[in-house]
Amino acid sequence: MSDEQNPENPEANDNPFAAEFAVLEALKAEIESLKDQRLRALAEVENIRRRAEKEKAEASQYAVTKFARDMLGIADNFSRALAACPPAAREAADAQIKAVLDGVEATDRQLLATLERYGVKQVETEGKFDPNLHQAIAEVPGNGKPPGSIVDVAQAGYMIGERLLRPAMVTVARREPAPASGDTVDTKV
Repeated sequence: MSDEQNPENPEANDNPFAAEFAVLEALKAEIESLKDQRLRALAEVENIRRRAEKEKAEASQYAVTKFARDMLGIADNFSRALAACPPAAREAADAQIKAVLDGVEATDRQLLATLERYGVKQVETEGKFDPNLHQAIAEVPGNGKPPGSIVDVAQAGYMIGERLLRPAMVTVARREPAPASGDTVDTKV
């Protein structure tokens, strides 16, 4: 084939269809560009849709955060009321006082169950101190517990979903100092 009849190089020959071929190539390039733009736009719309669904789910899950935080004060007061009456005093109490205490316990259980139904759960306080979930209010002797472990819980902490609603206020076992050995003898002469 000579250059005159080479369809791949229309400008090299005096082909009467050279202009139409150039227009056709330009249109093909524009079609490819528009296809690419369309795919990008569809992907962007899908990303926006997913983001909106995620935000909607989070908004519905965490919508009760302020209300739940306020309800925790009520749960704390129920716990304090129950702790103020030790088991020995409860056994010695008359039937009316026992009935009131039973009602307070039932209300406390129902409040905590309702909070849990809405995604509010108590923070685990067994074991090692976690600064992401616990707030240390004091270091105390460990009494056999390893240093850094939780000894006592002053106030329960709560999570709502995956977020911390309120840290648990805890006391932590301190590291006991190594016993000073005054009986060591310097053997260097």
